[in-house]
Amino acid sequence: MKRINAIYARQSVDRPDSISIESQIEFCKYELKGGSFKEYKDRGYSGKNTVRPQLQQLLQDIRRGEIAKVIVYKLDRISRSILDFSNMMELFQEYHVEFVSSTEKFDTSTPMGRAMLNICIVFAQLERETIQKRVSDAYYSRSQKGFRMGGRPPYGFNAEEVVIQGIHTKKLIEVPEQAEHVRKMFEMYVEPKTSYGDITRYFSAEGIQFYGKDLIRPMLAQLLRNPVYVRADKEIYRFFKSQGTIIVSGEEEFDGIHGCYLYQGRNVKEDKNKSLKGQMLVVAPHEGLISSDLWLRCRIKLFANPTIQANRKAVNTWLAGKIKCGRCGYALMSVKSRSGRQYLRCVKRLNNKACPGCGKVYTADVEAYVYQQMLDKLRENQTPIGYTQSNQNPRIKELSDELDELDEEIERLIDSLIGSGETLTSYINKRVEELETIRQEKMNEIIVQMGKTTSPEQLEKIVASISDWEHAGFEEKQFALDKLVTTVKATEMGTEIIWKI
Repeated sequence: MKRINAIYARQSVDRPDSISIESQIEFCKYELKGGSFKEYKDRGYSGKNTVRPQLQQLLQDIRRGEIAKVIVYKLDRISRSILDFSNMMELFQEYHVEFVSSTEKFDTSTPMGRAMLNICIVFAQLERETIQKRVSDAYYSRSQKGFRMGGRPPYGFNAEEVVIQGIHTKKLIEVPEQAEHVRKMFEMYVEPKTSYGDITRYFSAEGIQFYGKDLIRPMLAQLLRNPVYVRADKEIYRFFKSQGTIIVSGEEEFDGIHGCYLYQGRNVKEDKNKSLKGQMLVVAPHEGLISSDLWLRCRIKLFANPTIQANRKAVNTWLAGKIKCGRCGYALMSVKSRSGRQYLRCVKRLNNKACPGCGKVYTADVEAYVYQQMLDKLRENQTPIGYTQSNQNPRIKELSDELDELDEEIERLIDSLIGSGETLTSYINKRVEELETIRQEKMNEIIVQMGKTTSPEQLEKIVASISDWEHAGFEEKQFALDKLVTTVKATEMGTEIIWKI
């Protein structure tokens, strides 16, 4: 098979000062000196990741052995990440594909071209890391002054705009009804025989929800550990000092009125819920809700308890992540009985018994039923809804446009940090943090949307897995399930499958 040349062009935002995709292709055509080529164009996609439909198509064509050379207008058109670019270069070398950047004169067919390319990508990565370090330094500088660092306010508080030391920030303000719930938790937990389950069941029975959901043990454990609620006095100061915590505020600031912020310490990997050593404590401007005596008694009791973590997806069944309780919609976990046989348990029932559970349902029975239904569906010769090119998904295009706008605003803000004063620096870091949170949410949605897209090769993989199910691996089974099924709802009365087809 004769291999062809490829031109890849990308433009995140169409604006007067940016080079169009058409102009990029014209520059790249000059490198070929009239030779034939195939175009790959990603319009409206960022270069900070590889979630781009035409780039993925190009990489697939390379793996098929169809491409001899890849030409781009400029290095950052194909990648702005040293990790992504290194992976692509390994793929290019594996399939003997040359890479050429027309404006920067990089040609990987020559040793000097390869060397210069690696040097430039390393410096590009260094620049990004320097910016990240500068933002991180500003973050710690701001947190040491007791400024709120963003995110959702802890339960029991709202965040209101205030000016502290001439800087615009936010201060936590008590929400009376929620604050009473918090006090009730501490008052209940301080009793020696009261457990997490007793408290979660109490609030569930009272119909009290937290952020729209029933209280669960991981959230309760985190709330009871948080010094944001304590009216911090000298005893609190001495407690954290004994734990090896870095206390930024002076002892005189622990006045028995104000709460505290506990931040992840610089270069400390341990979770602040597990270890207080090296973490950073600052007296906050808001008033606490809980007396130091009550908070300390609960905290000491917590030392005897293992850290409560959110229920993880079961690894005992390939249905994990899809299997839900048919009564409440929460996840089902596969656990082993004493006889060794696995059965399904409702996570909500495990947390606070607020759901009657799915009943007596054995994992193997549901697996067998779901497998048979998947087999029957494929025999109907139907194709997954996602069996389209991802660039036909308008939501991905819309999200990518929004990501580019966010990236541009973040870059403008970070550039403005150089030489800025304290007030501006405070504003910039606050805004960057907000934008990064929004950006991550949109990236997660893109991944979900991309997951709905099934290529012909993936469809072949699904058919192969189901045809030889007995010998298929755990990941292959999960892959087939994910591409065919949205949700599986189970109770002792039966199993319902919500399909993607």
